[in-house]
Amino acid sequence: MASEQKHSFKAAFARLWPTKVSAVEPEVKASQAKPLISLHKLGQAQWTPRNYTAFANEGFGQNAICYRCVRMIAEASASIPLRVVEQGQEFDDHPLLALLNRPNSKQCGPELLEEWYGYLLVAGNTYMEVVQIEGRPRELYVLRPDRMKVVPGKDGWPQAYEYGVEGRKVLYEVPSHDIQSPVLHQALFHPTNDHYGMSPIEAAATAIDIHNAASKWNKALLDNSARPSGALVYTAKDGHLTTEQYERLREELASNFEGAGNAGKPLLLEGGLDWKNMGLSPRDMDFIEAKYVAAREIALALGVPPMLLGIPGDNTYSNYAEANRSFWRQTILPLAEKTAKSLSNWLAPSFGSSLKLKLATDDVVALAPERETVWARAERAQFLSINEKRALIGYPPIEGGDRLDESVR
Repeated sequence: MASEQKHSFKAAFARLWPTKVSAVEPEVKASQAKPLISLHKLGQAQWTPRNYTAFANEGFGQNAICYRCVRMIAEASASIPLRVVEQGQEFDDHPLLALLNRPNSKQCGPELLEEWYGYLLVAGNTYMEVVQIEGRPRELYVLRPDRMKVVPGKDGWPQAYEYGVEGRKVLYEVPSHDIQSPVLHQALFHPTNDHYGMSPIEAAATAIDIHNAASKWNKALLDNSARPSGALVYTAKDGHLTTEQYERLREELASNFEGAGNAGKPLLLEGGLDWKNMGLSPRDMDFIEAKYVAAREIALALGVPPMLLGIPGDNTYSNYAEANRSFWRQTILPLAEKTAKSLSNWLAPSFGSSLKLKLATDDVVALAPERETVWARAERAQFLSINEKRALIGYPPIEGGDRLDESVR
């Protein structure tokens, strides 16, 4: 029955695949939503109450600070290895890990998770689809959040997810609690919305506008010979130019003195013309500092220490290493831990009800100094048994490790 639901949309749109998988047929593993994506004129369905297009284009696409913050968080979070824990024992080799390391034929595990975190940071929502064969998860796909619509039920909880591209739609029905949902939805906290999360870019929207406007102003200033605008004042007795004189003067200024290529050219004024500077200097506008303030606000909203982005004027951390550890502890690890628990609750029942995913933080180079401190503290604690020390640093107990004898390892 699950296989028939997975391929029902294909019969409706293309009728290229059978409605069920038989024992003699080859396995067919494919995303329900991926065949809806066309190569031209992609749809921009704005179903969620957030303006995803503006966040993606003006935030991620046009703002260097926002782009770098999203990339740093997504890449760092996706780089943390995962372990499977069952009844207190960790496994490095498990079918669930194999699925996460090779989620589909086009992506590896870090690529899938980087896409997952990227959508979450830009849209505040991210969605993952599982493809099952005979009740077993075989492939995972991340779906674009701006194409997904939550269909609430009578009780207010989602009863289905609707994914649409260019008028074509796929409906993912949310089954009962004892059956795995085909879609995993993770959202950032939103205080006024029951179904969709709030993007951190929305909180930083004002700062992003200021930063982008400052960049455009700077570009326009360079295009105009890096000089503020001014006015030519006609000081002759009559005080007026003829129409012919006015048009000729305007054309000469536009062709000979505007643009970066004409920077530094002297302005030759005829009798009766005087140049009056009417622009404000960057110092008067406090231009540079205002841009740095906006950049720090963007980094703050996304959870990245400004020191890691090379933004001047921020001395919150004594050194780069301290800022990097704060970035991992306050931003990366909470986000990655939330995702690991969501994936555990969603996928683990198909592999074993007692399974859970755990972050392998010991493999994170940025946290090595903290681990060394914990190990040294555990080593000096003579009142702890070996197993208590092992538990302190995250290792399982060993036989005979309940004694205080330091020779027992």
